[in-house]
Amino acid sequence: MAELVRQQHLDADVGNHGFGLQESDDGELPVPFPDDFEQGGFLNTFPGRLDIYSAGHTHTASVDVEVWAGQPPAEDPARWDEQAEADFESISGEVALWSMDLGRADDVITLAESGGSWRVRVSCTGRAEAAALSEGEGTGHGVEKYLVQFWPAGR
Repeated sequence: MAELVRQQHLDADVGNHGFGLQESDDGELPVPFPDDFEQGGFLNTFPGRLDIYSAGHTHTASVDVEVWAGQPPAEDPARWDEQAEADFESISGEVALWSMDLGRADDVITLAESGGSWRVRVSCTGRAEAAALSEGEGTGHGVEKYLVQFWPAGR
C-alpha cells in the first residue's frame, strides 16, 4: 500500500467558476493560468497547470492536498460529485494555488525536491450547494470541498 508523504489544507478563492493549481513560478509555462480557461469541464490540463471548474461562481472552496509515494487507495466514487485523473509535469517540484481574481496564493505545495512526472486525482463534493449559493445569496465558505491527490507517475 502506498505511503502518504504529506498533506495540507488550502482555501481556494473561486472566481468565475474556477481556480487552478500550477507551477509555483509560472515564468516557464507556455499557457499560464487563467489563459484559455475552459468553462464547464471539471478538470482541464495544460503543461504545468491544472484548471478546476467549480459549480459555484464566487466562493471559497476547501481544498485538501495529499502527496503520496505511490498510487493512493481508490476513493469511493459514491462519496464524490465529480472525480477525474490527469497527468501533471512539474518543473520545480512546487505547485501553487491560483485564483481567477487574486492570482497566485502564498502557500506552496511541495511535491518533491525537484521536478518530475506525476498523476493527480481531483475529487469534489458540495457542487449542488455551491451552485445554489451562487444563484441565491452569493458566496459561501467551505461548501464545495476538494481532495487533490498527487503521486509519482508509473508508481
